[in-house]
Order: sequence, then structure tokens, then C-alpha cells
Amino acid sequence: MGKKKKVILPPQLPPELKEDEIEVSDEDVQFVKENREYAGFVSKLDTQSITRHVTRVANKKEEEIEALYEKRIRKNRSLEKENEEDGVQVDPVDALPVKTLDGKLYYRTMAKESRKPEDAPKEDDNENAMSNEDNKAAKSIVKLTKAERRAKLKKSKKEAKKQEKELTKTEELQTNPQAEVLAEVKEEISAEEAFAMKKCKLAELGMALLADPESNIKFLKEMLQISKDEDHNIVKLGLLSLLAVFKDIIPGYRIRLPTEKEQEMTVSKAVRKTRYYESTLLSSYKAYLQKLIALEKQPSFQHVAVRCICALLDAVPHFNFSDNLLVAVVKNISSFDDVIRKLCCATVKSLFANEGKHGGEATGHAVHLIADHVKVHDCQLHPDSIEVFLSLTFAEDLGRSELSKDAGDVKGKKNKRKKNAEELKNMQVSDRKKSRQELLAKTRAEVHADLKAVSFAPDIEERRRMQSETLSAVFQTYFRILKHTLQPTSIRSKVNASSVPGGFGAHPLLAPCLDGLGKFSHLIDLDFMGDLMNCLKKLACGGSSSDDSPENCLTVSERLRCCIVAFKVMRSNLDALNVDLNEFYVQLYNLLLEYRPNRADQGEVLAEALKTLLCEGRQHDMQRAAAFIKRLCTFSLCFGSAEAMAALVTLRHLLQKNVKCRNLLENDVGGGSLSGLVAKYQPYAMDPNLSGALASVLWELSLLSKHYHPSVSTLASSISNMGTGHSQAYLSTVYPQQAFADLLIEKESFDIKKNLGTLSRKMKSLRRSSKSSCDTCIEYNTKLETDDEIKQKLSNHFIVLKGIAENERLRKELNRTVSSLKLYEEYKKQKRKTQGDHSKARKKKRLSSV
Repeated sequence: MGKKKKVILPPQLPPELKEDEIEVSDEDVQFVKENREYAGFVSKLDTQSITRHVTRVANKKEEEIEALYEKRIRKNRSLEKENEEDGVQVDPVDALPVKTLDGKLYYRTMAKESRKPEDAPKEDDNENAMSNEDNKAAKSIVKLTKAERRAKLKKSKKEAKKQEKELTKTEELQTNPQAEVLAEVKEEISAEEAFAMKKCKLAELGMALLADPESNIKFLKEMLQISKDEDHNIVKLGLLSLLAVFKDIIPGYRIRLPTEKEQEMTVSKAVRKTRYYESTLLSSYKAYLQKLIALEKQPSFQHVAVRCICALLDAVPHFNFSDNLLVAVVKNISSFDDVIRKLCCATVKSLFANEGKHGGEATGHAVHLIADHVKVHDCQLHPDSIEVFLSLTFAEDLGRSELSKDAGDVKGKKNKRKKNAEELKNMQVSDRKKSRQELLAKTRAEVHADLKAVSFAPDIEERRRMQSETLSAVFQTYFRILKHTLQPTSIRSKVNASSVPGGFGAHPLLAPCLDGLGKFSHLIDLDFMGDLMNCLKKLACGGSSSDDSPENCLTVSERLRCCIVAFKVMRSNLDALNVDLNEFYVQLYNLLLEYRPNRADQGEVLAEALKTLLCEGRQHDMQRAAAFIKRLCTFSLCFGSAEAMAALVTLRHLLQKNVKCRNLLENDVGGGSLSGLVAKYQPYAMDPNLSGALASVLWELSLLSKHYHPSVSTLASSISNMGTGHSQAYLSTVYPQQAFADLLIEKESFDIKKNLGTLSRKMKSLRRSSKSSCDTCIEYNTKLETDDEIKQKLSNHFIVLKGIAENERLRKELNRTVSSLKLYEEYKKQKRKTQGDHSKARKKKRLSSV
């Protein structure tokens, strides 16, 4: 057998690699540098032609490259034919030939130039309009193909048609004025359709977020994008929709974004999903708040923006960025717009009342912001801005029982620890068990600290600290208002010139300040009591200084409030204060003559002053009591039925407590029974102790018994009969405030003309008849029956008004539900349309595939 020949296989080619995967090593670079003589052919390559070739075909696909080469070959052939027919070959000496890839030589040709005589006609307008560059291009060797000429003609025809259409439209608009109206109507219809589509889109996104917020949290960004629309109605709808969504999906805790180290850690899929949800929610919420604060400055969006801010602060005061919301609310707490001001005040009051939502932190922050707001505007704000302080609640014995309980628990734990320590000493515990117990103790301490940090309820000491800071800020604001009121007019005008003008009066914050001092008087530090009482005395005397104008002086109601607050402070700190209150009695005695209901004085404040200074407290001196009795009788003759009723109730109370003052009811010649033992009556005396009222007689009661109002006349006649022993127990337990309020309500249904006739007839019968006291009792009972009838009529009237208001509220709710049902029906129709379109598209795809 012959020997087998060895088969020599050719060397295998290297595997094909993509250009991105080819890596040039440092060794390859070094080899090329050392052997440059072998790489000389690379330097001789024509790089310009290569780059020109590559750039022509760089962004083309393989099929397009083939078509491009074919097109180029056809173009060259057509050029050759045209040059052969119309052109003249250029001398090879003047221009070198071109060698193609096939190896053929092509000599360049030049177009024949026919010289035109001077008298020849000129070219077309288009040729004359060509620039120098276009002329050079026309003289060049390359010319357009037939396909390119056809495309150029088509393009020119299309442009001409467009111009004709535009001209016809303008002519129609000029000739037909109805075309403009039709165009506007079409635009309005398209705008309405776009509004309905955006509204439905907002509803869909909001429903999806409420149904599954974790999966659809990305829809918040879409809703924010829609709320940036140019249409104001869409923006308002977007803001309100986002408000409803955020109120529902915001958690009950603050979100803390992970740090960089925490982000680098590997976590589970659930944790990653939660982090994405919280970060998206927080970023969207921040963008929403920034938009609200920006829109709050624009008048067209101010009401909606402030309503959204207040609703968010009321609903989620514990969440992130609550401080920004609080700053925006406090800034508008003294707005000139009644709606915005009342909305902000109601939000702050709700914040003070519901401290369980935020643990009291928001309360302290709000109080400090209001105090700074008052300081910046120099007390020239609306009274509602500090009237919200009356909604604050302070616990006097905060946590005493809890502290004692905690102390007992601590003692018990200490005893247990001592016993455990002794047992551990006696027992021989191994080192392993000791280390285990130490680890357990450390972990328990860490868990306790974490729970303390997360829980909303702060410690008792923390609550005490927050309450003391809040209370100090409140009293600091009150004392600043009192100091501002005591300033002279010249200093106050200079300060107000630099601040924002308030426009709420000379002393707009004094009344709510005095109300707050009266409410929280038991919490004032005793070190400030003396200064406070001196300040109240100065204010009760009439204001800051004698050179003030009447406009800047305090009103009667404000001075009466100062007297009321002084008595409340004294009674709440009775054991620690020793203050002479005679000055306040003198002021009340004189203010009864200065009272004018038609000016700006308030009857409710006067009734409260009468109750606080005269009806409550200890028994008065006989001279002072007699002076006030006489002054109140004179006061009742000068003013309306409500003021007269409050004064007579106070007068009766004083006569019941001071029996000796009933001598004023006697009608002896020359005055009462004590007229010879006391000083002469001085009706214009400033001090009630020096008036000598015991020497006078209450002759005013005889006139008041003929008063046009039956209640006043009945009470006056009953007071005049107190000395004879036939008085009735009329209004014996009623205070001046209640009597004043009852008579104000009666004014609405009381007819003076109707009751004057019955009253005159009644008085005539009383004069003619001399009946016994039992007859007067019967008559009094019939009068009470008439009063009951009046009250019944009033109650029926207010029930009817309440029913009307309830009907209006139900109508609004019905309209709201009907509109929501219509929106839902539109949403269903649109959804059906979209489903039908999707089904049609699927059928078309199936048919095309078949």
C-alpha cells in the first residue's frame, strides 16, 4: 500500500469581530512604533478621498448604498451621453482624464457656447434673478437629471397652489364677514372639547391614584403637568384634584429620604419599591406646594391657592414642609379679603384645638409666627389675627399625676434592680451569660430611643417646655400691644410711617388683647402684675396722653374692657395681690355718662362691666352703692330698652345686697330718711364716694314705670315696690348680660305703635283701680304669658329660617351629585369609544396578517 499523503490545510482566518470589540493593546502600539518601515504604505493612502467616500455613505443602510451606487453610475452615463452629443472634448493638455474603478479613462467635456448678438432678446426673469453663485453652477459641468427636474417642477407647482389657496382664503374673509364668526366658533368648540378631555384625564388619574397609590404614583407628575395649562379653569381643577389626592395618600408620618450610604446598600425589592414611592410622593408634594405659593400671589388664583394651603395644613400638619404652609397661612391671617382672612383664622384655630395631630409643635410655631407678624406690622393688623389666641388651651397641672406615677415606677424598678444585683452577686454566673444580658440591655435601650423619637406624644417635660414657650410668646404679644397703645400719637405715627399701613383703626388689637388677658390672667407671672395693673389704670383713664386727638383716644368700650380685665386679674390672683380698685369704680361711674350707643360703644361690653364690677364679688360700701343706684336710674331714662333693662337689673341687685340703700325709694320731703345725716347730693361729682347720693330720691322709677316697653315698665314698678314689701321675684337670678341680650332679640318682633295703646290703657286702669297685691300678681302672670308667646313666635321664625338654609344646602349637594354623575357618564362614553377604536385596530391587524 502506498504511503498516505499529508494534507496541508490552509491557515484559518481570524474570527470576525466588530469594530467596537477590537482592543488595541500597548504591545501592539509599541511594535508599530519600532517597525515604522513596514507601515509606510499607510502614510501614502489618500485620506481625503477615503473620508469623502465614507461621509457620503456613512449613515446609509446596505440596500440604500447599492441603490446609491447604481444611481451614480446612471448619472455618469447620462452625463457622458450629453457631453458626447452637446459637448466638446477638452484637450488632454488642458485637463487630465478621470480613471474609474473599472480602469477606463474618461476625458472631460465642455458645453458648447453659442455667442449671442447684442441685439438678441434677453433671458427670462428667473435667469436674471439668479445670483452669481447660481450662474457659476449653471456653467458647471454637472447638470440635473430628468427625475430631479420633474421633482423640482412638482415642488414649484405645489407652492403655487398653496399661495393660491391662501389668497382665496384672505379674499373670502374680506368678502364674507360670516367666515370670521365661523372660525371663532370652531375655535371655541375645539377649546371646549380640549377642556372636557383634560377634565376627564384629571378624573382618571385621580381615581387611579386613589385606587392604588403605590403602583400609580407616577401619575402625580402628569397631574402636575396638566395643572400648568394656560386655561385658568383647568389649573384650578388640577389644584383641587391634587389636593384631594394628597389628603388621601399622605401617610401619618414624616418621610425621611435615604442617605447616600443607605442608597449604596443592597436592599430587597419591597424596600426599593417603598423608597421609590416615598421619594416620588415627596418630590411631587414639594412641587405642588411651590406652585401653590407662587399662585397665591396672583389675584385670579389667590382664593383657590389659599384654600388648598389651609386644607393641607389642617389635614396633614405632621407631614414634611408643614412649616412652609404655616408661614403662608400666617401671612394671610390679616388680609383685607374677608374670605381669605376667615379661612386662615379658622385653620389656625383648628390647629390649636387638634394638637393630637402634630404633638403641639405646630401650635408653638404658629404662635411665634403670629407674634413676629404683629411686631413687624407694629400692631396695625386686623383683630382676628390675635383673636385666634383665645382658642389656645393651657394645662395648669400638666403631668403631675403622670410624673408621680413615673416616679413610683422608677422606684419600683430600682428596687428590682437592687434585688437582681444581689442575686447576681450571690450566684456565679458565667461570662457568656453576662455578655448576653449586656447585649439585651443595649438593644432594649436602642429600641426605646427609636420608639420615643417616632412617637407623636412628647414627654411631659417636653410638653411643659413647649407650653411655657407658647405662653411667653402670647403674653409678649399682649404686652407689646399695651405698650403700643400707651405711646403718644407723635411717636406712633413715626413708627407707622415705616410699616405697612393697617387701615383697621387707631387700636385694632386692643380689644382682643384685653379679652386674652382676661382669659389667661391666672397664668400671668406675679412679677408682672404690678406693671400690668398700672398700665390698665392708665388705659382706663382714657389713653396714652392728653395731647392725643379724639380719633386716637380710647373708646368707652375699650376703657370698660380695661376695667373688666383688671377685676378678672385681681380675682384670679386674690391671695397674692393687694391692689386698690377704687380707680376702676370711679372710671365706670363716669363712663356711664359718656356712653353713646350710636357712636361705636357696645352694649354687651357695658353689660359685662356692670356684672363684673357691681354684681359679682364682695358687698360694696353704702355710699358707693347708692351713687351707682342713682346713676343707673338716670342712665335708664336716656337710652334704649336693652340698656335700660341691663341697668335696672344691676340696680335691683344692688338694692337687694344693700338694704340701707332702699331708703332712696322713700318719697319724704327733702330726700330720703337719711338726708339730714349725709352730705348734699352732687349729681356731677367724679367720685361715687363723694356724690352724696343717699340724700336723693329715685324719682326716675316713676317715669320708667310708664316706659313704652312692657318689660322695662314692669321691672321699674317692681323695684319701686321693694320698699313696701309687695315686690315680685322678677329677674332675680338674671344678670345684666342676659337681660341685654333678651331685649335685643325682642326688638326684632316688638312693635312700639301696637303696644303703646295697650300700655296707655293698662296704665289708666292701674291708676283708676285700687286693687290688692294679688291682682297685680295676676296681671304680672298674664304679662309673662304674652312674653312666652313672643318667644314662641321668635323660635318659630328662626326654625323657618333654619329650614330655608337647610334646603339651600341640600340643593347645592344635589347639583354637585348631578354634575358628578354627568361627568361619570361622559367618562363611560369616552371609554367605550376608546375600547371600540382598539377593537377595530385589532381586527384590521388580524385581517392584514391573514
